[in-house]
Amino acid sequence: MMNPLLEIENLRITFPTARGDIDVVRGVSFTLGRERLGIVGESGSGKSMTGRSILKLVRAPGRVTADKLAFDGIDLHARSEKEMRAIRGARISMVMQDPKFSLNPVMTIGEQIAEALLTHKRLPRREVKDRVHAMLESVRITDPERVARLYPHEVSGGMGQRVMIAMMLIPEPDLLIADEPTSALDVSVQAQVLDIIDELVRRKGMGLIFISHDLNLVSSYCDRILVMNSGEVVEECTAGELMKATHPYTRGLIASIPRLDETRDELPVLDRNAWSKA
Repeated sequence: MMNPLLEIENLRITFPTARGDIDVVRGVSFTLGRERLGIVGESGSGKSMTGRSILKLVRAPGRVTADKLAFDGIDLHARSEKEMRAIRGARISMVMQDPKFSLNPVMTIGEQIAEALLTHKRLPRREVKDRVHAMLESVRITDPERVARLYPHEVSGGMGQRVMIAMMLIPEPDLLIADEPTSALDVSVQAQVLDIIDELVRRKGMGLIFISHDLNLVSSYCDRILVMNSGEVVEECTAGELMKATHPYTRGLIASIPRLDETRDELPVLDRNAWSKA
């Protein structure tokens, strides 16, 4: 068996409050190969914080501890900020939730994608331009030369999300963390963006962590799923077995999904006492 790409053991993320320290992630452990891992749960369950901790993007006063936080044999916990800058983007990339807040409003799209490449590689200007245009084409932007000259406010939400994906993938990382990459998009654009990510992940043999609250989306798109609640992983299963999950919290999430043939007068409300006593 090949060594895992990512190993996390007993990850904890703590923030101080007026009432004392609060753990927003509590003892999370998992491994990741070159596969598609989904992390699901309600808002505030610790999904995004888990993703950000891998890149050491949890800033003070937050504190991150782990018995093991290793990527491709590299102890991330022991890496300095300077050493992490060499890993971010080049080997691990993260697509944030809203491109309008992640893109620089005073730089053209072409400049920003080129910057993501030139941060880690020295290349001739012509080659950089060609690679930027090729990357825009790979995310299904049909007029890359024109789009590269635009500013973020001049593109739609769907195109902005494609630009973010292009920017994160142009350095050809080994691991992509996608944090709610389609949450602000309509259903048709959502499917296109997911197809793009899936195609690039498969073609490049990357690992993927797909963070979402959409159980149907994750179950149809990923290989394996972690269910998080209140900072903990409460259940792990293969994507195809998600609807057969047994934990009361997961069952509650599944029950709350609306159906096209809906006959219930009201959607069920999560009974939080059910699993706190389980």
